[in-house]
Amino acid sequence: MLGLLLLQVLASCLWLGHSEVVNSFDSCAQFFYDGIPPVIDAPNTNNLARICQRFRNSYRYATLYDGQRRIPVYSAYKYEPGPDEKPPKNWMVEPQLIDRNSFPDMKYDSTLIDEKIFTLGEINETQAVPGDYKGLKDLDRGHLCPSGHQFSKESMMATFTLTNAVPQYHELNGGQWNIYEYRTMQQMAKGCKTTYVITGAVPGNIGISDNRVNRPSHIWSAACCLVDEKSRKAWGVIAENDKNVVESHSLKELEEKLTKLYRGKVTLFNNACTQK
Repeated sequence: MLGLLLLQVLASCLWLGHSEVVNSFDSCAQFFYDGIPPVIDAPNTNNLARICQRFRNSYRYATLYDGQRRIPVYSAYKYEPGPDEKPPKNWMVEPQLIDRNSFPDMKYDSTLIDEKIFTLGEINETQAVPGDYKGLKDLDRGHLCPSGHQFSKESMMATFTLTNAVPQYHELNGGQWNIYEYRTMQQMAKGCKTTYVITGAVPGNIGISDNRVNRPSHIWSAACCLVDEKSRKAWGVIAENDKNVVESHSLKELEEKLTKLYRGKVTLFNNACTQK
């Protein structure tokens, strides 16, 4: 009887735990500095899913997804820009948010619907879908883990999942945030053997698509650079999601700012990367 009870508890845990949607990030711990995910002790976060973002049988990055607001809390990855051009903007969804026994890889919603695996309604219940972003004015689908920070074509394609996207102010996405992603990051990461990145979104008070998908109030990013076995450097940025302005901060300053915005303690690299 005890063994059966333990199996039932384990099975219930696998809903957050199986991309794969997982109970812990152990399967994709390589995307976190020291293998430890950040701590964001925010209120009203009851429907979170840990996703080891898998595409074509390989893990590409990690995402903590807010199923209630239908936006990611953050995506974590290694900064490894490559020579490939940006792939077509074909956006995918996460089948295991609907059924833990479904495909471990992300899929196109049209494929799931055409093959009668899931209905559009079933997909809608658990996550954002491409239709949520149609006809928007002044907003884009903004990547948290951008395709240009990935080395291979497959890893770049894997960033085009809506579990890795938020409604982002158009001028910011194509303006100062783009400059940070593709110019500033390149400059800051010079001399780094490995650069770990966490990019996240602070939930806002308004939404899109009849309020199905939350529009974040702020978008932020932090990086921890390993220069050698002993030397580390870190930095962070944050932007209000209705202005084309990006503020630069030390890691400590960013964590303090996020702690106020989330109304709960935020620790991004387990206090293991430099706080200067």
